Amino acid sequence: MNAWGLPHATFMTGVNMLMPDRFLQPAPLAEMIETERPTHAAAVPTIWQGLLVELTEKPRDVSSLGQVTIGGSACPPALMEAFDRLGMRVCHAWGMTETSPLGTVARPPATTAGPEEEWRYRLTQGRFPAGVEPRLIGPGGDVLPWDGESAGELEVRGSWIAGAYFGGTGQEPVRPEDKFSPDGWLRTGDVGVISEDGFLTLTDRAKDVVKSGGEWISSVALENEIMAHPDVAEAAVIAVPDEKWGERPLAAVVLREGAAAGPAELRAFLAERVAKWQLPERWSVIDSVPKTSVGKFDKKVLRARYADDGLDVTVL
Repeated sequence: MNAWGLPHATFMTGVNMLMPDRFLQPAPLAEMIETERPTHAAAVPTIWQGLLVELTEKPRDVSSLGQVTIGGSACPPALMEAFDRLGMRVCHAWGMTETSPLGTVARPPATTAGPEEEWRYRLTQGRFPAGVEPRLIGPGGDVLPWDGESAGELEVRGSWIAGAYFGGTGQEPVRPEDKFSPDGWLRTGDVGVISEDGFLTLTDRAKDVVKSGGEWISSVALENEIMAHPDVAEAAVIAVPDEKWGERPLAAVVLREGAAAGPAELRAFLAERVAKWQLPERWSVIDSVPKTSVGKFDKKVLRARYADDGLDVTVL
């Protein structure tokens, strides 16, 4: 069992642990929190997005839950703000099964000067603990500086970081080229930047970056800004082929119940928050974003639906 290492951590520290099993829907989770009174919880953003809608429509006493750890993918700032208002402080973390699993934790430095600076640190994925050595690799294979601006694929290594995959009984370990660098670093598939003081900010998955006209557009950044619109429940951005630019972003949006915002309104809202060249021309309003078994957006399903003309797309 992995579960972000929490089963091992709770056992070693002697605290109780609640596992919701198959009851990961918003209503059962809200009831469990109100009844069992946990003080800390961890899950991917989509789980918390659904819980927020449930608590908004049917308030519960969730005051015991003082901290929420969010990983798996970047948490939209609007979601963090909403849980702050409920008294649940969101803490970003990053890791993988191959990192066993902790990679970073977003604890602002003790010297942070005021709420605004603290908020900037909280929006990052956090700082690497001792034992996890990171580097960023650019498109040309060069190692990039920690300047908070140079974006590349994150690679890590360390004593508990995977250096290969089990190849079977009596077989040699397996080191696929897309998973491990020639000099033995784990290729995470995440794209991001690292600040001078060592805080990681992930901007996308390498496979989800929109490569448009020689520039990279972060699908995650677009999703976060779109989900700041009050009518939007979820948003997923995918790269689609474009004759002129190679790829362009398509925004697939799930509206809140009773909301009526259309593509034109959402694009105008987004235009105030991102550069013009990043604005999606293609928009699709869908019933729900496909998700994996662990609650992450399953963008390959959306890409397949688009390729098969299975999305109703508005072009602006």
